Amino acid sequence: MSDALAPADVRRRPKGDKRARTRAALLEAARQLIRERGYDRTTLQAVAERAGMTSGAIYGNFRNRDDLFIALGQTYWAPVKPKIRPDSTFPEKMRALADAYVAAIPEREAAAFGRLTGMAHALSNDALRAEVRAVTTASFAPGAAWLRSVADDGGLPMPAETLVLLIHAVTEGLLFQRFLTPDLVPDEAFHAAFAALAAKQDHTPV
Repeated sequence: MSDALAPADVRRRPKGDKRARTRAALLEAARQLIRERGYDRTTLQAVAERAGMTSGAIYGNFRNRDDLFIALGQTYWAPVKPKIRPDSTFPEKMRALADAYVAAIPEREAAAFGRLTGMAHALSNDALRAEVRAVTTASFAPGAAWLRSVADDGGLPMPAETLVLLIHAVTEGLLFQRFLTPDLVPDEAFHAAFAALAAKQDHTPV
């Protein structure tokens, strides 16, 4: 079909839109395959075939399999976005963050197997491990900046860089334990963890 005969909305569609849709289809195919086979048994060729594309399409979007793994994490394990009331206290903001993690549980659970197998692969792959470190470090900076921006007059209970690291570690642990043993990690566990992280620390010597 020529552009002259194409519907107006198709003619107006940005050229980058096709690339974005191709990338999204490849990521979804990879997510499905990793969940079925595990990371180590998922090849780029298999991802392209599952998406109904050629190998050229996948190499046009990802340098290699490790690059694909990083993109999967950024897509299916993206930072949560809490709904914050501007006039709320810092503990209330932290509870809103806990609520956002609870709301993200179904989406996170669907991606959990792929994340775990990818992380296991990274433990034995120095190049991927270094890239995971770089991506994680880069994500901590805006997280710390956000925490400083929402702190009330009382300030943060600890340095923002420490707090964002603890939030990351605590939520990862709670999420995977929730997937394994749902009855042992109710929503209240998330609220309790964030309440503890929001509390001022008493450093008075005993």
